Amino acid sequence: MKLGLGSYTFRWSIGHKGIVPANPMTAFDLLDIASRHGLCVMQYADNLPLHQLSDADLDGLAQRARDSGIALEVGTQPFGVANVARYIAIGKRLDARILRVALDGPDAARPIDELAAEFAQLLPMAKDAGIRIAVENHFNFPSRRLVDLLAAIDDDQVAICLDVANSICAGEWPMETVGILAPHAINLHLKDYVIVPDAYGVGFAIHGCPLGQGRTDFQAILNAAPYPADMSVILEQWLPRCSDMDAVRRREHGWLEQSVAFARRELHL
Repeated sequence: MKLGLGSYTFRWSIGHKGIVPANPMTAFDLLDIASRHGLCVMQYADNLPLHQLSDADLDGLAQRARDSGIALEVGTQPFGVANVARYIAIGKRLDARILRVALDGPDAARPIDELAAEFAQLLPMAKDAGIRIAVENHFNFPSRRLVDLLAAIDDDQVAICLDVANSICAGEWPMETVGILAPHAINLHLKDYVIVPDAYGVGFAIHGCPLGQGRTDFQAILNAAPYPADMSVILEQWLPRCSDMDAVRRREHGWLEQSVAFARRELHL
């Protein structure tokens, strides 16, 4: 397996939902961080939209990645033929082999055959670019529905980006999600989380923590399926915001350092 960095590791340093630092982290900054940690993959998600870069910057990013020995992967949301086609073209320019896309609540209400027909329009372009589309289980799209979608598409060019915690939002505990989706996974999003009871007994909150310090059962996840030998394992984190956002942004770096060390031990890298 290949250990990599996902851009959602640094959501607060990049900027998220109107909370933007004075000097937001760039695509080049993330690549340099991945290189410093000795990671071999950098996956850019929709929180750092690559279509906003110029062609010259995209070419420069690709060259820096090659010089650093880092493979690039791209990602986008929302789903739509025009948007995904744009990212297939970006991925081809960056020599990417994985394009992660996310389906969410509105997509969950659409007929499976309608979604499958839209994916079918993208298959020739993806095959020509040498890019596999990895559909992520994202919050409100049930995992069994994702498997039904893959069956309707019926083409190995489209598979699963398995996030180990997202589907809690869809009413699935992580190992249920893993059991459903691991056999179809070509990309893994690895994060950890804790469940914190409310002080007044009116529910609980779920938020992130460094890998190995929460509830994620990593060995069970790694043993859940015969994953592709060269599958990329992308580190992400759910670091909560607080009033001191400068401290939160510093903490993103500390959490990543701990998570990289833990992942290397678990993956024997």
